[in-house]
Formats: sequence, structure tokens, C-alpha cells
Amino acid sequence: MKFFNLLKKELGELLTVQTILSLVIISGMLMMVGNLMKSTIKEAVKNEYTITLSDRDNTDFTKQLAKALEESGATLKMVDSAGDDYSAILKDADTEALVIIPEGFTEKLENDERPEIISIAAMKSAAAMSNIMNSNSGAIGLISDCISSTFAAKAGLTAEQVELMQSPVTVTEQTIVKDKSAPVGATSVMSSIMTKNMILPVVVFILIMFTSNMLIGAISNEKIDKTLETLLSAPVSRTAILGAKMLAAAIIALLNAVVYMFGFSSFMTGATENVSEEMSSQLVGQYISVGDALERLGLTLGVTDYVLIGAQLFLTIMICLSISLMLGALVNDSKQSQTMIMPLMIMAMVPYIISMMADINTLPMVLRVVVYAIPFTHTFSAMNNLMFGNTAIFFGGLAYQFVVFVICLFFALKLFNSDKILTASLNFGQKSKFKKHSNADE
Repeated sequence: MKFFNLLKKELGELLTVQTILSLVIISGMLMMVGNLMKSTIKEAVKNEYTITLSDRDNTDFTKQLAKALEESGATLKMVDSAGDDYSAILKDADTEALVIIPEGFTEKLENDERPEIISIAAMKSAAAMSNIMNSNSGAIGLISDCISSTFAAKAGLTAEQVELMQSPVTVTEQTIVKDKSAPVGATSVMSSIMTKNMILPVVVFILIMFTSNMLIGAISNEKIDKTLETLLSAPVSRTAILGAKMLAAAIIALLNAVVYMFGFSSFMTGATENVSEEMSSQLVGQYISVGDALERLGLTLGVTDYVLIGAQLFLTIMICLSISLMLGALVNDSKQSQTMIMPLMIMAMVPYIISMMADINTLPMVLRVVVYAIPFTHTFSAMNNLMFGNTAIFFGGLAYQFVVFVICLFFALKLFNSDKILTASLNFGQKSKFKKHSNADE
């Protein structure tokens, strides 16, 4: 009963109105940004098929080019333009992208010369989303194809020969994962997997930073304010006090994990949904959608897989809490508590960066052992290992994390059950003020 009262007290101190409000705000912000990216990409994809054209040559051939653009499925907007003031031309045409066929275009073609096409695009910022699509490139590509067909016809080539010249080979892509295969490009599969695998490392990194900072701050403040000494003198076992603190922090961390996973999932879905739909709609013939390909290749995760990932995430949090408790006990003052998170930050930063850039299992053996020695690494690579059937590495990592947790918990209990919890400090030769106070009392 005393343990649950302690747990209720710790939860009440950690789960404040500010904590709940921050979770709601963060989740709402991620969903809002995801919806914003969704609408931005949707608008960009739509604009890709809207071509604004100014035909200054106005010949039968250029009219045929305009007709070919319309027949390709693009929405063609014809405008008049004159002069070289391109900024004013865009403003008058009320567009951000314009293709101009200059005067004399057809004549140069007839004289076997290379004609000029003027492509104008307005750039409003350096943001990637604001310049994701440029309709001019599609228009110029279609015009180039028509011109190639014209030259081919002059040379006496048939339409079939022209098509063979433009596309001399037929590429049939097959992606293999162990003994399974699917008729889809590896690039498409990799893009989809990277999008999904990006969520877990971000959430784990944020949780490690949040959890460690939360518990280090809580322990150090109680130690500095002398409330920890009062709590330890209460008629309840120190093991119960430690368990209540760690369990309360773990519950808050898992609550954050759920919120962040939901928020980042909404963010990534909003950011990639339109692009994925567009890519899937272009798959024809022997090809299948990326989603079907992932299932056929066995690259999807089931309920059991997510439970295992959750167990590994929980062990990661508990290891982080055990280390944070010991680091918090070494704090001498409030300023020092901000720097004590550095060891955990380094331990989280190294596998986070590596997992985002490379497959840890492909690193040289020595480097792989060093990276996997960091207990957090196994959580960063958990989804990748389960997806590609590296179950031995996954369960080995799970067992390793459990051993590390037991060791960290043992030292945390040993520290908590001794009076060193009240006097320990990281003072680099300077006498701890807690020891000074202890000597003064004597």
C-alpha cells in the first residue's frame, strides 16, 4: 500500500498540467505540420500538370506542339507575351512558371538548326516544399520528344523506329529479400521503408533526452532542497521509493512514446501520402503497388513484432532511468544538473546518427561491436532487424539490454540503499557542499 502511495505521489509530481499541455501541443503541432505538407505536396503534384505556354512563333508546327501537350494530359494555359521583362510577363500571366516558344523557332528547325526555348520559373524561397515541382521541365520534355519525332520523320524513320530509339530497352525490375521476390523497383521499396523506419529512431532519441532530463532534474532538486533526505527517513523501504520513482517516470515516458509515435506517424503520413499515391498510380503492366510488394517481400510487421519493439523500448527507458538516477545523485547544484545529461546524450546521439545514415549490420566488425555495445543501439535498429529477419541480432540485443538493465539497477539500488545518495557528487577535487554540511553538523 505504501508503494502505491509513493507511486501516486511521484506520478502527481511528474504528470503535471504543464506536461499534459505540452504533449497535447506537440501532438497537435506534428499533425498540423503533416497536414500542411500533405496539402503542399498535393498542390505541387497538381501544378505539375498545369503548363503555361506563350507561342511567339505562332506557326502550324508550334500549334501542333501545343496540341501534343494537351493530349499528354496536361492542362494547357496559353498566354501572350512580349519583350524581355520576364518578371512583368509572369505577373501579367498570373503564373509562377512559363514556357516561351520564341519567334523563328520553326524556321531554325527547318534549317536543321537547334532552336531556343525560354523557361521562366519564379522562386519565392529556398524551402524544399515551395520548389518541389516545376511544370516547365515536363513541357520541355514533351516538346523535345515532338521535335525528335519531326527530325526522325524527315530522316524517313517510322513511328515504331522512333519509339525504339527513345526507349531502346524494356527494364523489368525485381527486388529480392532473402528467398522472396516482387516485381517492383528496389528504390520504391527502400523509400517506403525509410519513411516508416524514420519514426522509431526519432521517438527513441526524444524519449531518452526527455526521460533522462526529467529524472536527473527530479533527483537533483530533491537532493538540493533536502526533501530527499526527509523522504529516505520515512518508514518505508528505500527499494520501494526507488521503484516508485522509476515506475512513475517509466509510465510518463511511455505516455510520451505513444503521443510522439502517433504524432510522428500522422506527420510522416501527411508528408508522403500524396507522393506514394502518385507513384502507385503510375505502376502498370507486371508491376504491383509498393504496399503489395512489401507484403510479398515479408517487409511488414505484425502485432507480435510491435510488442517486441515495445518491450525493447521499455528496456531502453528503464536503462535510461537507472543511469539517470545515479547521475542525478552526483549533482551538486542546479546548474550541474543540466550538464549531467551529456553522457546519455552521447550514448543516444551516436547510434541515432548511424542508424539514420547506414545499416549497422553492414559496418566493419570492430565498429559494429563498439556501436552495439551501446545498449540504446538495439532499439534504434529494432524495426530494421525484425523486417529483414535478423531475429538472432534482435533477441541477442534484447537479452543484452536486459543484462545491462539488471547491472544498472543493481548499482542504482546499492547507491540508493546507502547514505552516499545524500553526499555523492561529481566535484573534480572540490569538496561537496553536502559533505561540508555533514561535517558541519558533526
